Amino acid sequence: MTNRVHNFSAGPGALPLPVLEQAQQDLVDFKGSGLSLMESSHRWPMYDEVHNQCISDISNLLGLSDDYQVVFMGGGARAQFALVPMNLLGDGTAAYVTTGRWAEGGYSEACKIGKAVEIYNSGESGHNHVPQAGELNVPRDSAYLHYTSNNTIYGTQFRHIPETGDTPLICDMSSDILSRPIDASRFALIYAGAQKNMGPSGVTCVIIRKDMLERCPAGIPETFSYKNMAGKNSLLNTPPVFPIYMVGLVARHLLGLGGLEAVAAINDRKADLLYSTIDNSSGFFRGHARRDSRSCMNVTFTLPTNELEAAFVAESEEAGMRGLKGHRSVGGLRASIYNGVPLAAVEALVALMKDFQDRRA
Repeated sequence: MTNRVHNFSAGPGALPLPVLEQAQQDLVDFKGSGLSLMESSHRWPMYDEVHNQCISDISNLLGLSDDYQVVFMGGGARAQFALVPMNLLGDGTAAYVTTGRWAEGGYSEACKIGKAVEIYNSGESGHNHVPQAGELNVPRDSAYLHYTSNNTIYGTQFRHIPETGDTPLICDMSSDILSRPIDASRFALIYAGAQKNMGPSGVTCVIIRKDMLERCPAGIPETFSYKNMAGKNSLLNTPPVFPIYMVGLVARHLLGLGGLEAVAAINDRKADLLYSTIDNSSGFFRGHARRDSRSCMNVTFTLPTNELEAAFVAESEEAGMRGLKGHRSVGGLRASIYNGVPLAAVEALVALMKDFQDRRA
């Protein structure tokens, strides 16, 4: 396909072309069944195989032990902002690390449900960094510690897993899950909206350590309860069948590339190429994130004037690139280089950046 653009959208983000082509092939007649998977009952064996294979492949990619369960839910990560404290906070106090817009949203929702305390906030610096290893002081009696691993708006990312001692660790990993290997055993719960690196919008993946399910109070509405959803293998209500199928295709594609170590090597190469272009531009391009906190998923930067930024966005669109305008709350430019963005797209962007600087500096 020669007419596809380079998609740098922050979300829904780019999907790998082989995944889209496989979905296209399966769309009308799924594996000779005579119907689309979108028409299939979630109770039929045809979907049951898709569902469980997706769970198995995600578990394989992340190296999950039998102590964990993969649950599919709706409502996106925003719903999880409330569901985490509804299920796991109880009468205790939760600790929150706020390093961007979505982390702030999680903290705000927790405060509506019960007691929460903000132990770190990077807002005074314009959220240009995340705390470094050993910098957090987690209260010992915390019900859990919640943080956001990657911040799409500001382009920052944790390059380490915070130490919490015996305090359960919970992470919103929406924008960098499956982009690199992680030690999943360090987490009590991980959640992620699929639409950055896992698949299309419409499904949220929740990975929960099974002992945490015992915290879920009986009075929660059943589709909001991790315990109830896990107990029914995410089939308590009709699941988003097609998005889960797409997540499964992405997981299988990443396994075919060699797993998350191979994926991380590709992502690091893309990020290094962009950041080196910014760093070697003599200040024409200026990165927002502090160097020790730079994201490998969302590269945020500015140009000397708003007029130059607008001109660059216009030229990028003429050159077949989409999604480079920064978030409306901070402006500037943002290149989201998720798993589905090929190296060739980043190479095209870097070539345009260098050419634009030569003509406009």
